[in-house]
Amino acid sequence: MKSRSFLLSFPLTLMALFPIFLPSTALAQLTASASLLGQTNPVNLGISAAEEASKWGLFDFFMLLGSLALLLYGMQRMSEGLQQAAGKKLRHLMGSMTSNPVKGMFAGLGITVLIQSSSVTTVMAVSFVNAGILTLQQAASVLLGANIGTTLTAWIVDTFGFKVSIAPYTLIIIAIGFPLLFARSSKVKGWGNAILGFAFLFMGLAFLGNVLPTPGPDSAFVQFFLHLSEIPVAGLLLSVALGALLTIVIQSSSATMALTMALTVNGVIPFPVAAAMVLGENIGTTVTAELAATVGNVNAKRTARFHLLFNCLGVAWALIFFPVFLKAVSFVTFLLTGFNPLIDGGAASSTGLAVFHTMFNVTNVLIFIGFIPQLIKIVERTVPTPPGDHEQYHLEYISTQRELAPELSILEVKKELAKFGRLTARMSGFTHELMVTDSSKTKHELLERIQKYEEITDRVEVEIANFLNRVSSQNVSRELAIRFHGMNRVASNLERIGDLFYQISKMLEKKDEQNIEFSPQQLQRLVEMFALIDEAFVVMQENQVKHFDQVTINKAQALEDQINAKRDEIRREYYENVQENRSADLEGDLLYNNIFNSLERIGDHIINVTEGVLGKV
Repeated sequence: MKSRSFLLSFPLTLMALFPIFLPSTALAQLTASASLLGQTNPVNLGISAAEEASKWGLFDFFMLLGSLALLLYGMQRMSEGLQQAAGKKLRHLMGSMTSNPVKGMFAGLGITVLIQSSSVTTVMAVSFVNAGILTLQQAASVLLGANIGTTLTAWIVDTFGFKVSIAPYTLIIIAIGFPLLFARSSKVKGWGNAILGFAFLFMGLAFLGNVLPTPGPDSAFVQFFLHLSEIPVAGLLLSVALGALLTIVIQSSSATMALTMALTVNGVIPFPVAAAMVLGENIGTTVTAELAATVGNVNAKRTARFHLLFNCLGVAWALIFFPVFLKAVSFVTFLLTGFNPLIDGGAASSTGLAVFHTMFNVTNVLIFIGFIPQLIKIVERTVPTPPGDHEQYHLEYISTQRELAPELSILEVKKELAKFGRLTARMSGFTHELMVTDSSKTKHELLERIQKYEEITDRVEVEIANFLNRVSSQNVSRELAIRFHGMNRVASNLERIGDLFYQISKMLEKKDEQNIEFSPQQLQRLVEMFALIDEAFVVMQENQVKHFDQVTINKAQALEDQINAKRDEIRREYYENVQENRSADLEGDLLYNNIFNSLERIGDHIINVTEGVLGKV
């Protein structure tokens, strides 16, 4: 999916950057239009445009696209490799989150620094809210941390892209990373992919810096952006819109930041315009989370909307105080480098943009971290809960529309199976009520409900099994393979429980149709059996939500032994009554025998679920 969207984004990128390689006449006309706003000399602009066109053309433009493609591919490969190598650390960071916004913020920051992609962190947050692993409030603090974590990329690009060139050493880095791809360990392969992605990223940066034009101060393109920066409000908003558009097209705020820095260092874009574009990039990056949430539940959509609201509010205050904020950024950059990005340009401007990006995101988080509950209320109003509880009967926590690393997918499946377990446990209550109620209307409703739930268990088991098979087909570790097999066993046993409850409901329906009555003793024994089954369900559900290492089978086994003992007790009584011919209702006795045996089989499947959680197959 990522590669397809990346290919589709190329035509849009062509449109967004088309003015760079316009013929001299068209570019002169474009700049002449801008000159009307700035009162410049269109004749001189036409001359510089002609000179520029002779130096830079369509071939150079496609070299630019190739550089961007290599940069994006390196980022994607490095991010995916780090996810594969650090799966357990990601789970640990996610598991450490509490309702404390500060802890959540540092977790989001740590994950983004670790995998070098704020987009992946935001998609993970949306996915985990969709899976019920995180609450909306916890995810909100994660997104705040991700915004800070993504600023590290700008510093890496500034340091290695424009100050310390590692491009000559990329072949050595590739030589180190490539052999790791053939290792048996998925973790080692992950590091190999990360190292190769790192090399490709900086090869792309090196090509990007070499292929971009370096026009003079009278260049049409430079003059266009200069005049844009001189328009008090509209120019600022247009620059923000351009940054957002480029990020949406390229689908990577980090890549757009690298492009913006390169254009600024080469003197194509003045620093104030580039800073405004960085603000727009912070809005454009929220589109990734919005796309991920389209296939999620209402809480996933709210998480994505929170990200958009937070970044838009941040850009709003930054635009209001833009001149003052630029002066603060210039002061900090001067302290760090001894150069003023507003005056000196060059490498100082790339550092200035890194400072701007960091100061903006850190300040934004400090302003809004205390207002997360209020922002969530606004989000809940803009994304209301849909009428009806229709989501209850569909896969809620896993989706075939998005892919996570196997280490993260397992969390979603675990949550889905826990929901599946609760669903089958409710069937026990429905069946018990069906057995004891005298209301014909209630019986009819319960029969329909049990049948509907049985159909749901069939569908959910198939969808979970398909998802598990697809994820486990990747190169997973032996430990994960065992967990996946165990989860398949859990889904299979839960589906079988649904089948047995449906069969019992049909037996009870037949009992009513034929006016069969159970004796008070028989009814009491079945009630006792249901009580033990319900206790076993409670233990089963506790084991399904526990951490893998905390699950024990002792309590579940003890209840299974009690269910078997109760079955044996009922069976002895049943055969004694048959031998003594105490009951003349042989049809009723047969139904009674089938029901208590079916309940005992349900007990077997319940303990099989706990064994599946433990990884036994």
